[in-house]
Amino acid sequence: MGSIDANARILLHDVTVRYGRRVALEGVSGEFGSGSLTAVVGANGAGKTTLLSAIAGAVPLASGVVDCTVRERLAYLPQIAVIDRDYPLTVSELITLGGWRRFGAFRSPGAAMRERAAAAAETVGLAQRLRHPIGELSVGELQRALFARVMLQDAAVILLDEPFAAVDATTLAVLLDQVVRWQREGRTVIAVLHDLDLVRARFPSTLVLARRCIAWGETEAALSEVAA
Repeated sequence: MGSIDANARILLHDVTVRYGRRVALEGVSGEFGSGSLTAVVGANGAGKTTLLSAIAGAVPLASGVVDCTVRERLAYLPQIAVIDRDYPLTVSELITLGGWRRFGAFRSPGAAMRERAAAAAETVGLAQRLRHPIGELSVGELQRALFARVMLQDAAVILLDEPFAAVDATTLAVLLDQVVRWQREGRTVIAVLHDLDLVRARFPSTLVLARRCIAWGETEAALSEVAA
């Protein structure tokens, strides 16, 4: 793994995103500190996925600035529903794609990269599934494979959109352990979540969205402000 950039913070300055005439995100300002672990919560349509897309540079801003100096070392794990499970990839190939920047788009991964992919699969409990097509995986197994792919990206900033949706308790524990490990390594992790009990238990910081920023800071204080 490479060293984690000490300046892997993300600054938002009055960030607004529109889809046609609809405002998806409006005037959001704040900072995700380097090495922080933050949950993003809010109702459906609150702009949570749009926020991650804006940080990743995947959607144009109507106004404002996203200052992310390590965007070239950013990993974005989208909602599992957008993954094409019929695409002809094995679990090993899916995980190894996380390291494509090292071996290039037109070369095959070397032995060292394949070993890293196998080690990542072992970490998430998929060592026996490497040769299986991704279409044969359960929802939880596919999410484990996607986490393993992110592990190979060695990203300084990790964006997770509903990473624990529809996974069983065992998979949840495995993936949560990996999220905590990423933060301990100094990576900046931002996760869109719905389970507020989980947020309270495992995420020290929380951003509450309703298109605008409703609350942002220490988790209990942020959620208490909303409840009030």
